[in-house]
Formats: sequence, C-alpha cells, structure tokens
Amino acid sequence: MTQHLKKAELHCHIEGAAAPQLVLAQARKYNEPTESFIRDGSYIWNDFTTFLHAYDSASKLFRTEEDFALLAETYLTELAEAGTIFSELFVSPDHGEASGLGAEAYIRGLGAGMERARQRFGIESRMTVIGVRHLGAERVIAAAEFAARRPHPLISGFNMAGDERMFHVRDFVPAFDIARDAGLGITIHAGELCGAYSVRDALDYVKPSRIGHGVRAVEDMALVERIRDEGVVLEVCPGSNIALSVFPSFKAHPLRLFVDMGLKVTLNSDDPPFFHSSLAREYEIASTEMGFSDQEINQMTRTAIEAAFVDEETRNRLLQRL
Repeated sequence: MTQHLKKAELHCHIEGAAAPQLVLAQARKYNEPTESFIRDGSYIWNDFTTFLHAYDSASKLFRTEEDFALLAETYLTELAEAGTIFSELFVSPDHGEASGLGAEAYIRGLGAGMERARQRFGIESRMTVIGVRHLGAERVIAAAEFAARRPHPLISGFNMAGDERMFHVRDFVPAFDIARDAGLGITIHAGELCGAYSVRDALDYVKPSRIGHGVRAVEDMALVERIRDEGVVLEVCPGSNIALSVFPSFKAHPLRLFVDMGLKVTLNSDDPPFFHSSLAREYEIASTEMGFSDQEINQMTRTAIEAAFVDEETRNRLLQRL
C-alpha cells in the first residue's frame, strides 16, 4: 500500500479529472442529457476520438465560475485526502471560451477552487495553460499569448495537448517562444499516440524541460539516452497508457526500464476517471504492478517537485514536506 507516501502530480487535465458523479450533478443542474458519454456511472469511449467526445461533452457541463471552482476544489480535495502535497493542473482557455464563460472568468473560477483547497488542506497547486493541437497553430498561439499575460498568479506553465497526429511540432514553435519569453515553464505532450519521432521532434523544436508521456521514446534507445543526458523530465501516466492501448500491460510498460537507465520520471493520472484511475491508484500500480520500492516512488515524487513550475521558495517548502 502507498497511502502513507506523500504524492505530487504534474500531469492532469482539470476537465479530465471531473468524476462522473460530479458531471451527472452538473447535467441535472442544467437539464442536459448524458447518455452518449456516461453509462452506469462511468464514462464510455472506445478509442482516442470517442474519448475526446466524452471529454468535451463532460467539459461543457461546467459553465460558471462557481462550477469551475467546484471542479478544482473537488479534485484537489480527493488528492489531498490521498496524501498529495502538490498538483499542477492543465487548464484550457479554449474550454473556457467553449463554455460561454470566457477564458479569464474560467481561470478565475479554477483559481478560487484551488485557493479553497489550499486553505482547507494545505495542498499547493498551479495552472499550466494548454494549447489544443488539433485546433491548429493560430489557436495554440492565442493560448500562449493568454498564458503570457498571466491573467492569474497561479498560472506558471505552458503546454500543448490534443491529437498528436495532427500537424507538425514545428508549426507550434512560435507559441512556445511566446510562453518561454514570458518566463513560463515549458512542457509538451509527445510520444503517446505517435512514436519516438514525436518525442525527438519535441526535443528538437520546442526544447522543453518536461515531456508529457514520452513513453514511445522506448522505440529508439538512442533517444532514451538523449532524454536522460539532457535531463528532460517525463510525466508518465501508466494507467492512461494501458487504457489507451499504448502498451498492452503494465509489465510491457517502459517505466521500469527508464528508471533503471537513470531517466527523470514522475507518476501522474492524466484524465483519471476516464481511465478508471486516480493519482493514488497510479502510486499503487507503481508499487504492486510494476515492482517499485517506496524509496524509488519517493524519488519520483521528489523529481516532480524539483521539476514543478513553481518559485524556489515554494519548491523548498514542498521538498521539506517530503
């Protein structure tokens, strides 16, 4: 059991953290149907495209600042009860616009929920703004410009998510330049749906300090060595990888290989209820399914805090809590 271990998370999409029970309550509030994406209390999907449909459908049921405050506070409460001391939430101004609320009010609502959780449980959290890849370069640039304006003090990073099969990484370089020039931490989704080349392109064009997933790098051992040598941190999400059939089983997952080769890795839940997971379960999987010792898992948590997009005072305070 890993309940006794302190935890930290760098890779979770806040809308993807909405429990079905919370979404059903939102649907009742707005008198909206949910049959197309929730059945028997669980999200229903069968591939990445239908997963995105379920994700977007659930997201659309959060429409006010208080809705988003409730979403953030509910998720961070779950994390805090599992012993989590830090969480970096991926937030999308595009979802804020799609909700009809607007990006700034969306961020304000999330920030209010994050602050309530911090006051209640002492859990520290930050926002990393997401550009949605399959919406195209102009929208990702707009997300970077939004993040660069720092409309909320908890915004500390920039990322690109969405369908990795769309467009080329080089198309999005201007967005990452805008974010980097604004002093934001840089991470990017790569090496999940697409192979090792996706990770190599991310390193070549974006030069991130972290990569979301990155696990398909295992298809090119020279690339794995490069990740290690450059000190790039991988935000690994084992439960998500198995749910999306990136690997057939936890035994086949490369996390153990990465650790044995000296890569910097962290444990994360991605979109937990969609994958029947949670951050607590990811820690359990690392222990029971993948055979990591408490010491090895603690090192992953330490790596997460060392790689977090926070100021040094906050980082030192979090490291002391470990």
